Amino acid sequence: MSEITTPTAASALIGDPAQFGRVGEDGTVYVITPEGDKAVGSYPGKSPEEALAYFVRKFEAMASEVALLAARVTSGAMVPSDANAAVGRLRQQIKELNGVGDLAALASSLEQIPPLIEGNRGAYEAKKAVESATKAAERLVILESKEKIVAEAESLAMSESWKSTGDRLKVLLEEWKAAPRLDKKSDADLWKRFSASRNKFDKRRRTHFAAVDAIQEKVASAKVELVTEAEQLATSTQWVPTAKRFKVLMDQWKATGRGKKGEDAKLWNRFKAAQDQFFAAKNADLAKRDEQMDANLAKREALIQEIEALLPITNVENAVKTFRELARQWDRIGMTQRDKKAAFESRFSKVETEIKAAEEVRWRKIDPVAKARATEVVRQLAEAVANYEKQAEKATSLGNAKKAKEAQDAAAARRLWLEEAEKSLADFN
Repeated sequence: MSEITTPTAASALIGDPAQFGRVGEDGTVYVITPEGDKAVGSYPGKSPEEALAYFVRKFEAMASEVALLAARVTSGAMVPSDANAAVGRLRQQIKELNGVGDLAALASSLEQIPPLIEGNRGAYEAKKAVESATKAAERLVILESKEKIVAEAESLAMSESWKSTGDRLKVLLEEWKAAPRLDKKSDADLWKRFSASRNKFDKRRRTHFAAVDAIQEKVASAKVELVTEAEQLATSTQWVPTAKRFKVLMDQWKATGRGKKGEDAKLWNRFKAAQDQFFAAKNADLAKRDEQMDANLAKREALIQEIEALLPITNVENAVKTFRELARQWDRIGMTQRDKKAAFESRFSKVETEIKAAEEVRWRKIDPVAKARATEVVRQLAEAVANYEKQAEKATSLGNAKKAKEAQDAAAARRLWLEEAEKSLADFN
């Protein structure tokens, strides 16, 4: 071919289906190659035209894959190593393709791609270099933006304009959140400086307002709400969400600041009592659950030994039946510690895999449908060999050496196929 096949031109490799394929009287579809006709399969229940068209479509699909690979290589969208791997994969698939079309032309089309890969390698490397430079430039812009945010936050750390400065720090925080990420270390270093500046200002502001009576009243009011909610949660049995909520309440408690000393202590004692009540009940429940999980662990330990005793398999039918019963018992066992359960599940899966594999092998040996198919293939090939041998004898008697040779070659090829088919049929016995 003079150029790489495109997806839209893939069908051009087909031409007239009759030029590259035919359908035998027995319904077998053949692809015509310089080396001789090759059986690619059959399409039971369909007309010869429909059967031939089916295998033509399989060829077209492979031709489209070759064309798509060529297009991706040409555009520089693929890493050279990936492109070479794709060529190797398609090369093998073309060799094994059961399709009707110009197989030689398709293989030739594929072999035009490796030179393209090498030719585009330089362009790919240049593209990667440009991308690397672009990323470096983008990083510099982000770094300068974040350093500007940090520098402004540091300049505000000692401000006493509580409201305006607090508002500005919030804006800076939103700008920080909106800014793209840098590498982990750079981001961490800059965040440490930024966070330190915000914390420094917040601490000074809390200290200032702690001296103000009005703020103390607000603090007390906020803490009363926290205590009220904590006391309502003390009897909850929703362990995970309630524990998370208590953590939120504790964080909120810390954030409210100091109130009047005596009142703060009373509120704290109520809050802590509610918290302790909940976590004591939670810990007791977890302890009970741990005991149950330990018991379940012992059950799994005993049962897995029974399951593993099924290997090696001596009687597939008995092994399958016993395994299914043990598997039902396994599923009925309650919760087990997650880290320990994983090891047992791995051991269970190993036995299950071997049981399933043995069952599949057993079924393949007794599958009547598959055996009938294999028997039919042997019969068809034996008839084909006999027919070609008769054609060879007839051509020889008529003095047509060329036609006799073609018939003998066809018979020899099908004799090889027959040997393989007979081996497959023997497996069922």
